[in-house]
Amino acid sequence: MSVVETANSGVEHRIRRAQRAVVQPVLSWYDAHARDLPWRRTGTSAWAVLVSEVMLQQTPVTRVEPAWREWLTRWPTPAALAGAVPGDAVRAWGTLGYPRRALRLHQAATLVTREHGGELPQTVAALRRLPGVGSYTAAAVASFAFGQRHAVLDTNVRRVLSRIFTGSEHPPPSGPSVAERGLAEAVLPARDSVAARWAVAAMELGALVCTARAPACGRCPVATACAWRVAGMPGYAGPPRRGQTYEGTDRQARGRILAALRRSERPVSAAALAAAWPDPAQHARAIDGLLTDQLIEQVGDHFRLPGG
Repeated sequence: MSVVETANSGVEHRIRRAQRAVVQPVLSWYDAHARDLPWRRTGTSAWAVLVSEVMLQQTPVTRVEPAWREWLTRWPTPAALAGAVPGDAVRAWGTLGYPRRALRLHQAATLVTREHGGELPQTVAALRRLPGVGSYTAAAVASFAFGQRHAVLDTNVRRVLSRIFTGSEHPPPSGPSVAERGLAEAVLPARDSVAARWAVAAMELGALVCTARAPACGRCPVATACAWRVAGMPGYAGPPRRGQTYEGTDRQARGRILAALRRSERPVSAAALAAAWPDPAQHARAIDGLLTDQLIEQVGDHFRLPGG
């Protein structure tokens, strides 16, 4: 047997073992320790689940929860948001970061209202056709809102699977590979409802216990089945994992400019907006990028959020 075949055989053995030693303990742990997040409660609409998933992209739960509540109070349905101007969505997005997500939600709401009678489609393929909805978000909504059987691979789930089954501290930084997706599919319980619970339970385990920097192995329900822990928790040896910076970046400049526009109900002059960021060249790049992304509009020598 070749080295590759031996490695594959080892992974397959751990996958088979997972059905006995991993899935059920994680589900039981989730039942006892899951956070009471509003978008997980019974009766939450598919639209509300979609909003939560879009907001949670690269944004902590503590910042998302109040924004999510305010958003759903104002726009409880796709039709409600579709009836607003895009600038209202950008203004309501506040300081969540990556404000293009607000525009994509508005565009998705418009398409759902126009083509789906105001109800989110239920298949992954149809969900992926919505603006701003990629493979992860489509699988998450199909699983969490509609109870379907899909592999939901966010950063937390990828890390949990990597440690338990492949013995690596972190998954590759380039995004889910074919092998990762195959592993995630193989581990999924057969029943739709159980698979959907496993998806959110594995995600919660990664968020609360199997964290990136300080895993709490002593509280992990599957520590004895974890290949990484059994191997002595070896350090990550893959490609560099780059952290994100914010201070002094064009992204921060864009945020300052948008904040100035959010504070004003009227268009802001170019001269007044120049005070939002001190570096003229970086300010100009930020303005150009915001115009290109349709996050702001220019009216003469003034700027405003899209749609007035």
